Amino acid sequence: MLRILARAAALGVACAASGACADTGGPPKVDRANTPDAAPTPAAAPGAAPPASAAVPPALAPLPADLPFQVGTGPTGRAQVALTFHGQGSPDIATALLTLLEAADARVTVLAVGTWLDEQPHLARRILSGGHELGNHTMNHGDISSMTADQAYAEITRCADRLVRLTGSAGRWFRPSRARDCTPVVATQARRAGYAHALGYDVDSLDYTRPGARAVSRSVLDAVRPGSVVSLHFGYPDTVAALPTILDGLQTRGLRAVTTSELVS
Repeated sequence: MLRILARAAALGVACAASGACADTGGPPKVDRANTPDAAPTPAAAPGAAPPASAAVPPALAPLPADLPFQVGTGPTGRAQVALTFHGQGSPDIATALLTLLEAADARVTVLAVGTWLDEQPHLARRILSGGHELGNHTMNHGDISSMTADQAYAEITRCADRLVRLTGSAGRWFRPSRARDCTPVVATQARRAGYAHALGYDVDSLDYTRPGARAVSRSVLDAVRPGSVVSLHFGYPDTVAALPTILDGLQTRGLRAVTTSELVS
């Protein structure tokens, strides 16, 4: 299995070095106006009928009734962790990461930026077809904690609209942009948009700082525990190069990478 992972990682790093998958993982393009471009589409419940051309989200088991709105970790009694990815950046790097994950039988949660979905709509299908789950990481990836209530609501619902259009569901999870947890204002607007839970994390890979693959894998493996939710990003070659070591380290510790919904269910 590790030989497969190494080959996939090499492909990802090679395309990054050649410029074929140039890193575009910085802040995405921001619309001129921070207002909805259309009436927001209500968040579709899991199992709602998608458009004929849409990817079909995997069936989702009900979450525990006592699960808090802000989720940062899962149960510690099972040998599972959730790897979560901020969805933006080069589609080639995203595909390399998904290939690595699936070769290791790992399933993850991708929190997608709406502008990225506009630019790479085929990746919504690619993510779901791999058995992963897809959620909302706002429309423009701005500093949502500093926005007014109406601006925050627009950021959430515009991304939800893209998800519904592509998959038939707005997804189960919302993650605030440029923040680990929701402020009270953002939490209120996320609930208003139909999200019962916001997804934080307890382990930050710091891959967006481009520290090198060894530092990324060390940041994860030094901190990860059963029940951890790990923050990673699409769009950075360091993440592709670090992922085989991360997956190998999890396997050595008997930890299985699952979607967030599976982790907390």
